This record gives sequence, structure tokens and C-alpha cells, in this order.
Amino acid sequence: MGTMKPSDLLADAFDRIGETVAGVLGGLTAETLNWRPAGRGNSIAWLAWHIARVQDEQVADVAGFESVWRQGGYSERFGFAIGPNDTGYGHSPEQVGAVRVETPELLREYHNAVQEMCLQFVRGVGDAELDRIVDRRWDPPVTMGVRLVSVLDDCMQHAGQAAYVKGLHRAS
Repeated sequence: MGTMKPSDLLADAFDRIGETVAGVLGGLTAETLNWRPAGRGNSIAWLAWHIARVQDEQVADVAGFESVWRQGGYSERFGFAIGPNDTGYGHSPEQVGAVRVETPELLREYHNAVQEMCLQFVRGVGDAELDRIVDRRWDPPVTMGVRLVSVLDDCMQHAGQAAYVKGLHRAS
């Protein structure tokens, strides 16, 4: 067995997000996908969409790619009553309610395409690239490595929330 590189760790972590999301989306009806705890919480549909949107935009940005959302026409395909560049960040309960899907298929398709893009990119990231500054709006400036860990952290938290919401719905 060879020496594990940072790119191997990143790929493993991104792959785990995909596995968790796939597990949550398995066997869901429209009612379960769109059910919102207390009528105002985040639905599984919103959480799965937001996970994919965050990964897509953040990783495409540091990689220098066009997002899967844009290149795959997903904004039009989903048809949500929100802006085409929206990722869900800071959504109000009303905006969360605008993210509704009838089946998990399109969510799964989009998330799989985003996963493929992310894995392709992180598997090829050289160790030195992780130190490249990608955002100077912060003090200290954000490196690619820090941005990728931030994306992983955010997406895994939301994947756990989606699994929790699925369990809540079953118990209700």
C-alpha cells in the first residue's frame, strides 16, 4: 500500500458525502422529500439541493471550471422560483419552500454529476496547490485547502441533517 496523499483524503471525504446523500434519497416519495419539520424547517429536497449547489459552485470556482448547474442546464430543469445563481445560502423559510421536487431522480442526477466533477478535480490536486490563495476577502486569506475543507464540513453537516429529517418524518 502506497503513501496516502492529501488528494486521496479529499477524494475519500467527498465520496462520503455522495454515499450519505444517496442513502438519504433512497426510496423517498415527493411527500417525504418536501416535508419540513415544524412546517418551516429545511426539507430533504432543499438540503440535498443545497449540498450539491455548495459543492458545485465552491469547487468549480477553485478549479476554474464552469459549474455543473450552468453547463448542465439544471437551473431550468429544476425550475425553482429562485435566482439561477442561488445556492441556498441564507434562505428564509419562504425561499426554502420554493425548492420542491416531485421525485429524487433529478436531485440524484445533479448530485452525481457534481460528485463526479469534484472527485475528478480533487484526485488531481497536487499538494502545493492546496496552499494557493483562492479568496482574499478574509484575514487571513483563504487557501484552496481551507476552502475544500469548509465545503466538506458544510456538506457533511447538511447530509447529517437530511438523514435526521428522514428519520423525523418516519417517526411522525
